[in-house]
Amino acid sequence: MADRGRHRYPLLPGGRVVTVARPVRAPGGAVCASLLDLVGDTPLLRVDTPLPHRHPGFWAKLEGLSPGTMKARAALSMIRGARERGELHPGGTIVESSSGTLAVGLAFVGAALGHPVVIVADDELDTMTYRLLLSHHARVEIVSRPHPVGGWQRARLERVHELIAAIPGVYWPDQYNNPDNPAGYHDLGRELLAQCAELDVVVCSVGTGGHSAGIARVLREQRPGVRIIGVDATGSSVFGQPARKRIMRGLGSSIHPANIAYTGFDEVHWVPPAEAADACRRLAAGSFISGGWSTGAAALVAAWSARELGTDRVAAVFPDGPQRYWETIYDDGFCRDHGLVPTCAEPTEVTSPAEAPADRWSRCAGVADPCGRRTSPEGQCGVCGEGATK
Repeated sequence: MADRGRHRYPLLPGGRVVTVARPVRAPGGAVCASLLDLVGDTPLLRVDTPLPHRHPGFWAKLEGLSPGTMKARAALSMIRGARERGELHPGGTIVESSSGTLAVGLAFVGAALGHPVVIVADDELDTMTYRLLLSHHARVEIVSRPHPVGGWQRARLERVHELIAAIPGVYWPDQYNNPDNPAGYHDLGRELLAQCAELDVVVCSVGTGGHSAGIARVLREQRPGVRIIGVDATGSSVFGQPARKRIMRGLGSSIHPANIAYTGFDEVHWVPPAEAADACRRLAAGSFISGGWSTGAAALVAAWSARELGTDRVAAVFPDGPQRYWETIYDDGFCRDHGLVPTCAEPTEVTSPAEAPADRWSRCAGVADPCGRRTSPEGQCGVCGEGATK
């Protein structure tokens, strides 16, 4: 039935067949001498699943297929930088605050380079990630109550400072403000340009600001005409909305990370959890590839952008896969209990973050740092006085 580079598939009794050409693949794949060789070079997949409307298609950068998650790029960059500067010595302990994804990336890099890892998480860390971290011999510290002003992120950071004072020779990457974080995603930007001969828009979710800032740096230097759209969560203060309780993890923030490159964005969208979850489920059913809150939100905005432009020259970064979200996004009971029923198929356009509705998908073409100046030498925002490191 088969010959070199071609395959014959029977269609009907009686011998009628169709012969389909297929590429000849070299036997085997990459041979890696180290875990670190697995970081990067993720594939690009064309997605045309209606989200919720039909669209010309867009290209998904499947960072969720990386064994150390997308955040392994940032973790490797931060740890290598610290080792080169002498801030982290051989065998030294790494302590960081994480809601999950960076934690896995740090555990991955720590295992490769021989560093114990301590992760400060909170009560909303999913069970799968918690057990995975323990299996990789990471120590997990759980914060039980959110900070009354800065939420879970600020509560975790306060615990980080307590651990820094207690553990000799500890290194804190400080993902929110460490320039090595976005630098770790320069290769991601270069990979996108190499994989996409024609590109009009790149869509990135925004949490710590690392991957969007790293991609923006490369695109602004090499293809300045490409538009960059940031995707935030409703109730996040990153782009100037008032901070509110959020159920989505991985995008949005209740603090203002210094790594966010506000000048790199051409537009920002705020996506509610119902629409993000709906996009995840549609992706799972329509293209098999799906992910968590950040992936669903980015996919929704990418599909909208492709439809608006009438082209598939749109790329979206899918930060993770669906594995951590079986008890949330993909659980009917969770979605029902949290009222996750999508109500809008198009974004509402606003002229400022203050006008953005608290519970609806919206977009704003004007993007600015909500605090005006960046930070003081003490690490505090020069306008609101809030500090990501406080």
